[in-house]
Parts: sequence; C-alpha cells; structure tokens
Amino acid sequence: MNDWVIGMDVSSLTEVEDCGGRFFDKGKEGGALEILKKYGANMVRLRLWNDPYDENGKSYSAGYSDIDTTLKLAGRAKALGMGWLLDFHYSDCWADPGKQTIPKAWQNMDADELKQAVYDYTLEVMQRCQAENIMPQMVAVGNELSNGLLWPYGKVPEYANIAAFVSAGIRAVRAVDAEIPVMIHLDNGGNNELYRRWFDNYFDNGGEDFEYIGLSYYPFWHGTLDMLSNNMNDIALRYGKKLIVAEVSMGFTMEDYKDYEKLPDELRKGMATKKELAEKVPFPMSPEGQKEFMKEFLKVIHSVPNNLCKGFYYWEPAWLPVPGSQWATREACEYMHEKGPGGNEWANQALFDYDGNALPALEVIKE
Repeated sequence: MNDWVIGMDVSSLTEVEDCGGRFFDKGKEGGALEILKKYGANMVRLRLWNDPYDENGKSYSAGYSDIDTTLKLAGRAKALGMGWLLDFHYSDCWADPGKQTIPKAWQNMDADELKQAVYDYTLEVMQRCQAENIMPQMVAVGNELSNGLLWPYGKVPEYANIAAFVSAGIRAVRAVDAEIPVMIHLDNGGNNELYRRWFDNYFDNGGEDFEYIGLSYYPFWHGTLDMLSNNMNDIALRYGKKLIVAEVSMGFTMEDYKDYEKLPDELRKGMATKKELAEKVPFPMSPEGQKEFMKEFLKVIHSVPNNLCKGFYYWEPAWLPVPGSQWATREACEYMHEKGPGGNEWANQALFDYDGNALPALEVIKE
C-alpha cells in the first residue's frame, strides 16, 4: 500500500455510469477513475452491503454495493494501478451512527450467533477476493461504529458485544491474509471524548488489535478543523495507531440540483448541507471555498505527530445528480426503518460539478 493515501470513495460510481453520468477534465471527456488518478488518487474505498436487494431482487440503489459490483469496481481500480479499501458495513444497506440494521439473513440470531456470522461472512468475502486475485490493501471492519453495530446487541454501551463482533471480523481478515492492515472507523472526527471513550472500552473488553483508526470529518457536522487536529494529535499518541481520515468532503455550491435529478419534491432527499449547517462552516460553499478547505484540511492531517496520519479518502467525489441514482429506494428505507425519500444528498460536495466537470479542489489534492 502507498505510504500516503490519496483515496476516493467511489462506491456509487457504477450506478452513476449506468444512469448516464459522464465526466470531463478541462472539457475533455474521460472516466471518473482515470481523471481522479490523474489528480493523484492512489486508492479507492468501496462499501460492501451483505444483501442490498428486496425480496423481488430490486436493488436498494446507492451504487448497488453488492459483492459483484464491489469487486468489479475494485478490479477497474487495480487495472489503473490503484489500491482499494474494502469497507464492511455488516448491514444490507447504510450503516452509520444513526442506523446499524442487522442483515435480513441474520435477524433471528442471538449475540453469539451474530459473532459467528460476522466471522463466516467476512471470511467468505476475503476468500472470494483471494480467489479472484483482487485482494484489498486495507479492510475496515464496520462503518462509522461510534454507536456500535448490529443493533440492538452491539449498540453502545454494549461494548463487550461490540468488541466481540469487531474482533470476529478482524480474525477472519487475518485468517485469509495476516498482512492486510485493518481499520476501525468512527464518525465525528472533532469529538475527542467519543474516541477516547470508544477505544478505551474496546480495549478494556479484549478487542483484537488492529492497525488504523479511521475518522469521518465533515466540517458542517463534526466541529472545527482545530477540533479535528486536537483529536487526531491526542489519539495518535494515546493509542499509537496510524490514523486515516476515512471520509471527508466539502461543498462547492449551495445551488440546488433539482433540474438534474428530475424528481418531484416529495421524492427528493435534498442536499445534506442545509443552509443553517453551511453557514457554520468558515469556508464558502463555492469551488474556491472547497479548494481552500482542502488546503487547510491537508495541513491538519500532515501535522499529526510522528507522521502517524497516513492520508484520507474523499467521500463520493463522483456522485453526480443523474436521474435514477439515489440514496435509497422505498424498499431500502423500509428495511432501515428510515423515512424516505430518495434522491441524491451529496452532489454539491463532489469533486465534479453537476455536469461532471472536474473542480479546482482536485488541483490541491494533486499538489
């Protein structure tokens, strides 16, 4: 794996392409992966959902995120000389601090059975990667685990179960390839109390060792860059782990993309960066503001003590607001017990504008 990760989470790319998304750099059309690589990207991050289909075989959308799609996309990155991070969600759809829904096939299991299921599933996926010669260069066991995983059994404060479930996944990764670095990833990168409490409890409950602490940092949700810096500087020394910002992004506009999505208002999720959130960020949501944010963010992560921060993954730089590519279908929302609607909530934070043109922030990333 590269010493310094310039990573891109392109989990939705296949669906964006299937729905007609096209990408350009300085007016010339090209593949999103090829353009991102040209600007320095050396890794991709890909999420994996266990069974992201309803009973009729209809996809939950958001890039499909099933094993076949994930490995195919990883293969495309590999052909370009890029590595990849495999991000296990241990859910059939989105897993994050607000939801960690047990996969449909596991829903009648108790905690011990879930621990075994995590091990068996992780092992099976890793063995398939090995068989297809598409081994990841890093594995995240769980996604944004701040409030745990596999609820309710592994919901904070059930740290004994959390440690058991995560450890089962780590052991399965190690059983296939003991050299692959493993990441444990929380959200809210500016919240030092969260990281200390979570990792102290994880280790106190006999959690398996791992190599990377992953952080999510969105400036409109997770505090200031100073808070991110303070947290990273503290946990780097406290736990002696390498750090990586597993998710980061920043808006380049507050202009609506309704005309691109072609959805009625009642079916649109709308942008995550609501006006009141955007106003808290000390950078304008403009192409120049996005570029300035990336400059300052990179300064922060480069200044972590002992060079313990090893890079970042930009979250969904290529999720264009094309009709048909959406955050979640009605069926996905029912599975997660989430309110709809669907549509795209991230298009104004991509590294391509709504028409697919590469944005100036990519120049900063390249430098």
